[in-house]
Amino acid sequence: MRIVTNSFMVAVSVLLLWGCCAQNHSISSKSQADTSVNAANRVLIGAMLDSFNVAAARADYARYFDFYTADAIFIGTDATEHWNKANFMVWAKPFFDKKRTWNFRSIQRHIYFGKGGDIAWFDELLSTQMKICRGSGVVVKQNNEWKVQQYVLSMTIPNSQTKQIIKFKAAEEDSIITRLSGNRK
Repeated sequence: MRIVTNSFMVAVSVLLLWGCCAQNHSISSKSQADTSVNAANRVLIGAMLDSFNVAAARADYARYFDFYTADAIFIGTDATEHWNKANFMVWAKPFFDKKRTWNFRSIQRHIYFGKGGDIAWFDELLSTQMKICRGSGVVVKQNNEWKVQQYVLSMTIPNSQTKQIIKFKAAEEDSIITRLSGNRK
């Protein structure tokens, strides 16, 4: 009886251990699958963002704006630049027509994913005519393509230069702060 009980306990222990290992293996496999899907999407998003920047540099208006979703938002470096896609297209058209657009090249990029796999966000440092800028935004998967839903462009300011920059921009931005603060209720 004791041998049967010990054998039974060993068998139960082995089954429990196998079950735990199998469960951990399936979790591990799922994590690996998610990671490889994210890795593949990271490459696709990176290539899309690079093509997006090339389209702007080449003043390819239709191609550049095709990278945006219909409801996209563009937020520029100036505090007054917050446009939906249609308004941004109107603002940008003269620059594209004159072939005087911007030339951004990513020098560092980070991409993160939402749980569903159809939304991601990124931040990147860009080499530009304004020196280093930061681009960040949200991309969504639509019809199996990654599109920019929100893009934010920011100029970077070295910490050692912050006080000088604040003095330089204070008067103009104080008036914007006053105007916008008056709109809040």
